[in-house]
Amino acid sequence: MSNTIPKIVVVGGGAGGLELVTKLGKKLGKKGKAEVTLVDSTHTHIWKPLLHEVAAGTLDSHEDEIEYLSQANCSGFRFRLGRMDGLDRKNKQISVAPTVNDDGVEIIPRRNFDYDYLVISVGSISHDFGIKGVREHCLFLDTTKQAETFQNKLLQAYLRAHTQGKPLDEGQLNIAIVGAGATGIELSAQLHEVSHLLSAYGLDEVNPQDVKISIIEAAERILPGLPENISEATLSELSKLGVNVMTGERVIEVNDNEIKTESGKVIPAAIKVWAAGIKAPEFLKDIDGLETNWMNQLVARQTLQTSMDDDVYAIGDCCACKWQGHDENVPPRAQAAHQMASVVYKSIVNRLNGKDLPEFEYHDYGSLVSLGRYSTVGNLMGNLSRGSMMIEGLMARLMYLSLYKMHQMALFGPFRVVMLSLSHIFRRSVHPKIKLH
Repeated sequence: MSNTIPKIVVVGGGAGGLELVTKLGKKLGKKGKAEVTLVDSTHTHIWKPLLHEVAAGTLDSHEDEIEYLSQANCSGFRFRLGRMDGLDRKNKQISVAPTVNDDGVEIIPRRNFDYDYLVISVGSISHDFGIKGVREHCLFLDTTKQAETFQNKLLQAYLRAHTQGKPLDEGQLNIAIVGAGATGIELSAQLHEVSHLLSAYGLDEVNPQDVKISIIEAAERILPGLPENISEATLSELSKLGVNVMTGERVIEVNDNEIKTESGKVIPAAIKVWAAGIKAPEFLKDIDGLETNWMNQLVARQTLQTSMDDDVYAIGDCCACKWQGHDENVPPRAQAAHQMASVVYKSIVNRLNGKDLPEFEYHDYGSLVSLGRYSTVGNLMGNLSRGSMMIEGLMARLMYLSLYKMHQMALFGPFRVVMLSLSHIFRRSVHPKIKLH
C-alpha cells in the first residue's frame, strides 16, 4: 500500500455500489482518511427494480434518478465518468475506456485509476443464450437508457395506431415478454395499466383490448425461483388482467414480427422484450487472471474478496459467493447487494484499523412481486414470520415500497427521505400518471 492515504475505487453505481461509496465517503473521504472514487459509465443512478416502471412510462426516470456528481459532493467521494474495460492487478490499476458523445466524438480520453482497494459492482446484463435473433429484435431492460427506449417505442406504437385511420393490423400492438421472473411479471402488469391510462388520456382510438400481452417462460411455472404458492397467486392475478401466460415454452428464434418456440408455437408480436436470464458483463470473463464462472461472475470468498486477490472485492449481481447452508450461490437480488455493501464497508474500515474481516452471510428476507395498482404478492422470511409466510394485497404493497425507502435511507438519511416522499406525493397529484412524451 502507498504511503499516502489509501485509494478506494468502486466500479459500478448500482444499488450496492452507490450505497457503499456513500458510506465510505462519509466515514473516510470527508475526514481525509481515504480517497474514495466511484467509476460508472452513466451520469445518474436509478434503483434497478424500478426500470420496468420506467419502461412502461408509469415512472419518469428524470424525477427519481440520482446525479452521481451531486451525491459525491454531499457524501465525500469523487465521481469519474467512464466504463471499466481492463485491470492490471500487479500495478493495482483499472483501465477506463474513452467516453464518446452521441455523435461518436471522444470527449474523455482513456484513463487509468490507481487503487489500494478495488470493489467491482458492475451488476448484470441480459443473457440471450446465443438464441437466434434475440439481440437484433428484442428490447432489454438492463439500463435506464434501454428502459426509456422501450417507453418511446411503446408510445410511438400507440400514436401510430391511434392516428392511422384504419383497423389495426394483426399483432400490431402485441407485446411479448420472454421470461417470467419478477421483471417480466411486473412489466406485464404495468403495461396492462398503461393500455387503460393512454386511452383515458385521449388515445381512445386504441381499445385496451387491442393490446395483447404475452409472457413466455421455459420453466414449468412462472417465478420459478420463488415458492410455488407465490407462483400460483401471481398467475391468478395475471389471468384476471388478461395476460396470456405460456409456460414450458423454450424460445428458439426471434424475428422482426414473431417469436418461435421449440414446441412449434409462433407468437406474433410487434414489441418483444427479453427478460429470460442474466450474466455479468463480458469484460469480466477471466479479467487479469481473476476466477469467474460461466455467467462471468467473479468468484468470491465469504469475505467477498475475490478468490485470487485480497484487494479486489466483488458485490451484487457480478459476484458469485456461496450461500451458506445451501448448495447454490447467493441469488442476484437488490437485498443481496445491499447486504454485501454493508459487509465490504466494514471489511475496508476494519482493514484500515488492523482488525479482523467480517464474513458475509446472506439473510433472505423474502421476495415481493408488484403487479402495479392491481396487487402485490410475496413471502416474508426470518424471525418475523417464523419461517416463510405468504403475504399479498396492501401489506405486501407496503413492504414492497419499503424496500425502495430502505435504499433511499442508506443514501440520504431519514430527514431527506421524508422530504423526498412528501415531494413525490405532491408531484403525483399534479402530474399525469404516465409519461406522455
